[in-house]
Amino acid sequence: MGLLDRFTKKPVVEEKPKAEAEPKPKKKSAKELATEKGEPYVAILSVELDPENIGNGAFELDWNDKFITNLVRAGYQLKAGEAENVIVDRWFAEVCKNVLAENFEQWEANQPMEARPRNIDRRDLGDGRTEVS
Repeated sequence: MGLLDRFTKKPVVEEKPKAEAEPKPKKKSAKELATEKGEPYVAILSVELDPENIGNGAFELDWNDKFITNLVRAGYQLKAGEAENVIVDRWFAEVCKNVLAENFEQWEANQPMEARPRNIDRRDLGDGRTEVS
């Protein structure tokens, strides 16, 4: 019979403190990584479409300070103290206009020759006469 049996106690086992699980390092977002590198960052977070008119919608954008700095340097800030979202909206509108213009140019280039508007040149010959070609 052991000493602990006499007193009807279970032996005390010293438990080693469990090593607390170290928190896993939080994975950094693309924005955080770009910001740490001093690079501009802009991303589309969401797109909302009008269910009644799918051609209407809105984009939610996210950006960092370096992106705003680049826009200001590029002339997208028109007034001192202008809100960042106004500057970004101006830039995004220009990007959309450029996409539209590029698509129109491509569409126009793909039209058959007979469907394209004809260039008409006029040259004044004097005495009320005009050469048309």
